[in-house]
Amino acid sequence: MKPFKAIGGMLAVCCALFFSHTATAVELAGVKLEDSIKLGNENLRLNGAGIRYKVVFKVYVIGLYLTDKKISAAEVLAATGARRVTLVMLRDVGSEEFGKAFASGIEQNTDAAERAALAASMTKFNAMFASVAELKQGDVLNVDWIPGSGMVVLLNGKKILEPIADPAFYSAVLRIWLGAKPIDDKLKRQLLAEQ
Repeated sequence: MKPFKAIGGMLAVCCALFFSHTATAVELAGVKLEDSIKLGNENLRLNGAGIRYKVVFKVYVIGLYLTDKKISAAEVLAATGARRVTLVMLRDVGSEEFGKAFASGIEQNTDAAERAALAASMTKFNAMFASVAELKQGDVLNVDWIPGSGMVVLLNGKKILEPIADPAFYSAVLRIWLGAKPIDDKLKRQLLAEQ
């Protein structure tokens, strides 16, 4: 009986090693997204990922990182820990066009009163896009929420936005992909790992 226990134990260890190794990254359109990252003092896990298409063109790969798995937009928006949205560009896009797409996504998912309350943060956010001429294929844009600091945006690891401390603004940005009128319904389901 003991040899079978030993074989069973070795098999369990081998399976665990195999599955832990294969779960280290997700690959979409040649872009690898790590299964887990560290942001501030928190460990985040990839909640879901997908590709943003515009007509038939692939624009970017997107990944949503959270402290623990969430399957609804309401849960993601209510989360209080660190969060990250990673965008990896699959084609060159002018920053003005990209900024307009972000602004449109926020406008689609907020009412007039919310937009008025978020106006100062939106002005800072728009100025960020004006400071970058173009997002090029392969560029990595991280839109982070760091408790105690606020929303920070990094382009290829370099901070391009001073922290915006308003959690309501970060939620407005998340609703571009997770709101009632997301830019892509399928992408929303992928980020929430519904499919």
